[in-house]
Amino acid sequence: MRLIGHRGARNEAPENTLGGFKHIIALGLKAVEFDVRLLQDQQLVVIHDDNFLRTTGLDQTIAMTSSFQLVHTDNRVGWDSWPQAEPTPLLSEVLELIKHFEHIEVEIKAVNDERQAQLIAHQLHQALDGWQGRVTFTSFDLKVLEAFKSLNSSFQRGLLVEIPLGDAIIPIAKQLGCCRIGLRDSFATQDLIEKIHFEQLRCSVWTVNNVARARQLASWKIDGLITDVPSQMLAARIEGCTL
Repeated sequence: MRLIGHRGARNEAPENTLGGFKHIIALGLKAVEFDVRLLQDQQLVVIHDDNFLRTTGLDQTIAMTSSFQLVHTDNRVGWDSWPQAEPTPLLSEVLELIKHFEHIEVEIKAVNDERQAQLIAHQLHQALDGWQGRVTFTSFDLKVLEAFKSLNSSFQRGLLVEIPLGDAIIPIAKQLGCCRIGLRDSFATQDLIEKIHFEQLRCSVWTVNNVARARQLASWKIDGLITDVPSQMLAARIEGCTL
């Protein structure tokens, strides 16, 4: 079971920031999950929400922001004691920092239409050329996963699931050419995980912040445990957990 930092380490550092990624590097992690969106000038940015408000206090949408404006953001809302400013990073900045990582799950946020899905898929293909084998593109948005399929993408991809569909998710994932399913923790049962593995698919579970639950999932042989508290998981020395 691979230990994967969620948006870096969401409960230990400002999420989706260079400081957060440096934090998990210092812990020794070599696996991370983060989110990407497209800016107004078609640059790829690492951020979860479609607005800067929650993390920076700036009420401005991502789609109406250009890359040169990112330097004026600071993702320290709720992190008063964090020592340095954390501007919203471009994907290229994050990749430079984590170029030694072995497993990266890049979540593509939902888009409005198929044209946008094709655009972000194309941009990610260009930005991550050479990272095949280490990067899995994941999304809840079927339009995004269809766009990667239409490109005959050599990148691995994963279907994210946040509603209780049971094993009905497996044929959907296979039809989209996915090799991984990302399950919300509350829907992850031993039976479902065994069915996913029987179909030769891998399984990540998010977001797991309880050590006892992490141990249970490890005993069920999940492939990736996505957590906000990697320090806590490391301190617990969970059997079968790797960096």
